[in-house]
Amino acid sequence: MVKRMLETKKKYFKSAKSPWPFAILVVSLLVFHSCSIKKMAMKTVAGALSSPGGNSVFTGDNDPELVGDALPFAIKMYESLLQSIPGHRGLRLRTGSLYVMYANAFLQTPASLLEESEYRKQEFLMNRAKNLYLRGRDILLLGMEQRYPGFRKYLDEKKFDLALSAVKADDVPLLYWAAAGWLGAFAIDPFDMKLGLTVPRAAAMMDRALQLDESFGNGSLHEFYVLYYGAMPDYMGGDFKKARYHFKKALDLSGGKSTSACISLATTVSVKEQNINEFKDLLKRVLKMDPDANPDNRLVTILDQRKARWLLDHTDDFFLVDEAQEGGKNVGQEEEEEF
Repeated sequence: MVKRMLETKKKYFKSAKSPWPFAILVVSLLVFHSCSIKKMAMKTVAGALSSPGGNSVFTGDNDPELVGDALPFAIKMYESLLQSIPGHRGLRLRTGSLYVMYANAFLQTPASLLEESEYRKQEFLMNRAKNLYLRGRDILLLGMEQRYPGFRKYLDEKKFDLALSAVKADDVPLLYWAAAGWLGAFAIDPFDMKLGLTVPRAAAMMDRALQLDESFGNGSLHEFYVLYYGAMPDYMGGDFKKARYHFKKALDLSGGKSTSACISLATTVSVKEQNINEFKDLLKRVLKMDPDANPDNRLVTILDQRKARWLLDHTDDFFLVDEAQEGGKNVGQEEEEEF
């Protein structure tokens, strides 16, 4: 009897379909569904973090130290999220641009204001800034490569038309921040000849951005060109007339609120021309500006005012002549010239 029951049970299990394929299917669906939910959640968070105007959380703050302390954590959080969704364009832009902003505002600028006796600290901060400028640049260039396969190859081959002809107006932020990081790194270390040979690629990107949307960032592109044409030597395209033209355009597009354009013209053209009156006028103009008048750029205004005070306190370091001997025109006395 027992033997017969065992044989019957054996036949049943042989004839019955195995439950395992169904179980495996259920588990697979659950895992897939879980991954989909996770990815959707990540995209939702990424979208919120990279929404238009999101940078104003930082740039609109009135406490530079608070922002400076918070940015490294925020950047690494964005970068970690970007690794999970590398194709998220907005998150890529936010991550790369914040690297460039941090390098400029909280590494390069403070380093440039240190006394000569602190040269070791200055060198350390400048090296960090160069590294982060290039890190931000590479993150942003990858975004261009994702959208336009072959972009980097054409740039490297100096086939700028092929690289940039298809670029559209909504690519301007990526172009601007990538080129700004690129040229920022070179400005820190102009003796890096290998990097110097690549500068025309960054310049081509910025030129294309200007063609597509010259009003980007309320004059940010023109602010860049004030520094570019004012700081570059003649053989690399430096041109004081062009610097002054872009200075006027930056002020026009910003409604006269561009502190960065004033700082850039003062520290490049005014110094090179040894125009101490203009130098002082530009910096005093920066100090008169109300940070609350430009809420989205409140932080930039405050940082530029700190720099302006330092520059005024160190005026003698930049000029070989006394103010009484200086015959140059003030910035307000410059005759308007057509470019």
